[in-house]
Amino acid sequence: MKNILAFGASNSRTSINKQLAIYTANQLKNVEVTIADLNHYESPLFSVDEEKACGVHENAIRFYELIKENDAIVVSVAEYNGLHTSAFKNLWDWMSRIPMEQPMNIWNNSPLFLLSTSPSKRPVNNVMKISKELFPHFGAEIVSEFYLPSFHHFFKDDSIVEDTYKVKFEEQKIRFQAYLDSM
Repeated sequence: MKNILAFGASNSRTSINKQLAIYTANQLKNVEVTIADLNHYESPLFSVDEEKACGVHENAIRFYELIKENDAIVVSVAEYNGLHTSAFKNLWDWMSRIPMEQPMNIWNNSPLFLLSTSPSKRPVNNVMKISKELFPHFGAEIVSEFYLPSFHHFFKDDSIVEDTYKVKFEEQKIRFQAYLDSM
């Protein structure tokens, strides 16, 4: 049985990205899922001065340890004004300062199912493109990726209801499951 960390990269209490991450993780077989809420890992705004005065914030260390405890990650990145949420970016900045065997390996070489959703009907979003480029440089192995536009139209009763997106999701889920099964 594999241990999976699932979270939405947002601190919104009603995050649609968190809903998609949980849904996705719960579709996987032979896994134990840990769901993280970024609200439990709040840290002061990162600055070099804050780090010098207080060291790396304990919540960043706790989140990094959570990443290390799991075999794989399901993350759904939220887009605020075309970029990652400030809560996620701040946690990322703090984690990047943790002393590690491999510097800046905040994802701990973990296999990742990268997701994103939005209320927008746009067929792509910026944060997904940015994450696909950036995450591997910080130790993520992106195995599967999926973007669901228009969340409130295409996700109902805890399920993807639009056939085209349902098929795309299933393909990516099967790829991720096969990877997990081969580990």
